[in-house]
Amino acid sequence: MLFRFPKDDKNYAWTTHVKNKMLHYRISEQKVKTILGNPSRKEEGIAPDTSAVMKRNDTPKRKEELWVMYTRKAKISKGRGKTTIISTWRYPGISPKGKEIPIPEDILSELEKLL
Repeated sequence: MLFRFPKDDKNYAWTTHVKNKMLHYRISEQKVKTILGNPSRKEEGIAPDTSAVMKRNDTPKRKEELWVMYTRKAKISKGRGKTTIISTWRYPGISPKGKEIPIPEDILSELEKLL
């Protein structure tokens, strides 16, 4: 299966980090956009001015969550701003609500280098 990297457009900007994580976790551009558009849960991100959204991705064999961390820059004029997608990951099981977002250690260390 070929993986197509997403391209920046008027609504979304994709960081190199998220592109690498999409490839690593086999998460498509459309899946990320679906999670952003209709999340099951929304939490505050670990970095300033970021948010993280989650959607369950359960199968008969496993329970898991797909997470996307993003920031939204507001436009001064009409319409909503551009969304910069920072990272995405799979979390096995069910994460606790309202607590720190369960980010795998490898992603956390890479994010700390970026920020």
